[in-house]
Amino acid sequence: MSSTAPTADRVARADRLAPVEVAEVLALARTAGDADGADPLDEHVLLRLRDPEAPAVHLTARAADGTLTGYAHLDTTDAGGIGVELVVHPTYRRRGTGRALARGVLAAASGPLRAWAHGDHPSAAALAVDLGFTRARVLWQLRRPLTAALPEVRLPDGVELRAFQPGVDDEAWLTLNNLAFAAHPEQGRWTPADLRLRLAEPWFDPAGFLLAVQSATGRLLGFHWTKVHERPGSARTGEVYVLGVDPSAHGGGLGKALTTAGLAYLRDRRGLDRVMLYVDESNAGAMALYERLGFARWSGHVNYQLG
Repeated sequence: MSSTAPTADRVARADRLAPVEVAEVLALARTAGDADGADPLDEHVLLRLRDPEAPAVHLTARAADGTLTGYAHLDTTDAGGIGVELVVHPTYRRRGTGRALARGVLAAASGPLRAWAHGDHPSAAALAVDLGFTRARVLWQLRRPLTAALPEVRLPDGVELRAFQPGVDDEAWLTLNNLAFAAHPEQGRWTPADLRLRLAEPWFDPAGFLLAVQSATGRLLGFHWTKVHERPGSARTGEVYVLGVDPSAHGGGLGKALTTAGLAYLRDRRGLDRVMLYVDESNAGAMALYERLGFARWSGHVNYQLG
């Protein structure tokens, strides 16, 4: 996204996007994702784009003929800093569009910034350094073939699996999720609205949202929420969407059992032959677990911070 010549694109700021503008942004993101091998906007941003009431700052860059050449999204609701995601259309790169959007971000922001570079694109890294951002986190996408053998699911004594029941398990799941991810900057702050948005998504499958409960009491001890990505022109891919275990149940093999059960569900019930997941590089325990289960690094996503 570094420039070789000044851009003639016009950058505009808006607090809301019209439906036609949202469609343009989604199309631009798909084109960039296909070109780069990594989607430039994460799920949180895509959900907020489709929610007209979600507060955000939107920056759009357009060529003289009105073509959308770039987009930046500023999430102003995060207490830990303003979340930033930025994408430039592949055809309009190396002409200053990314830098113009970045200047717009700096002008619109009034606090610390946290910007994701999905796929760790070299141009994003160069722009981040030029603007004074520091590399703060690395999120790895790991992948594994489901055609390879899976370990047997061995649940701890007194624990059983069942499917999530929307409207029944919501509160208990949110409580455990936020406990299991208390130190996580994004996952540990989910609200009922965050959960409802995802339960309403077309991909949501309650049968693939596995809960580990204490047989005697029904107490929720852990979960493995799976997801299936279906994109025209691409192979269907499963995802270990969210996996968590109550801290009091750590060390008993529940995390491995839940992971294996979810992978078996994606293979046997959904007919998939590949699966992916995201994990923080700093989470050594999770990285070790997934690597023992046959996952390998596929791509890196870098979070840059300023202020």
